[in-house]
Amino acid sequence: MTPRILIVDDETPARERLKTLLSDIAADCPHQLAGEAVNAQQALERIAALQPDILLLDVQMPGMTGIELAGQLARQPSAPAVIFVTAYDAYALMAFEVHAVDYLLKPVRAARLAEAIRRAGARTRTGQAALQAVQSAVQPVRQHFSVQERGRLTLVPVTDVVYCKAELKYVTLRTLAQDFLIEDSLSSIEEELGNIFVRVHRNALVARNAIAGVERGAIAVDGENEGEKGQETWQVILRGLHERLPISRRQWPVVKALVR
Repeated sequence: MTPRILIVDDETPARERLKTLLSDIAADCPHQLAGEAVNAQQALERIAALQPDILLLDVQMPGMTGIELAGQLARQPSAPAVIFVTAYDAYALMAFEVHAVDYLLKPVRAARLAEAIRRAGARTRTGQAALQAVQSAVQPVRQHFSVQERGRLTLVPVTDVVYCKAELKYVTLRTLAQDFLIEDSLSSIEEELGNIFVRVHRNALVARNAIAGVERGAIAVDGENEGEKGQETWQVILRGLHERLPISRRQWPVVKALVR
């Protein structure tokens, strides 16, 4: 199968250079140019729409970096293979921690690009998923949540989120400005970002640095402890929001330790 390639670079000359190189090696290294993107958010949209097999990905871009984008893609079972193309050699180790196929330094030679594409093309999507399942490299902590709404993807910085609350089959991300819905589970967020968020109740995680204090309340907390409803409880005071979140009896010692 001829691999489909997506170029992701914020600099127009760099994208044009890669397109010229791809044209030069087309005879010896068959491929299809699926398209190009100027930043990580646009790349996520193009990946969803075009389903490329290979990304030629820059590292330094405005907003989400190439390393972070590759880290998010590495969590997906059918992600494209990533070849980093960058002017910086300092990120090579991080690149392979997010399962990059190759790491090319600009200016890229045609023969070296062809070699990387052939290596990436040999990795089928099924094979890539299997490889990711057995690789033991630690995934980098994400810096953004990917939110899909009205046909587009929005990147919400983790540091903007005040709390995450489970509601039916979705999780609400609450920032100071607005709410977003994602399909991640609270458990997966807690496991990955437990150093940033603390569980205050079975259905809520709160950003540790957003906790301004606690106050007494008569809020009912159903289903987590027998006889808890109607008893005096505690609530989290959130920086920048009037809203209060109940603290379950089980999580009270953890939250109390944070506000001492």
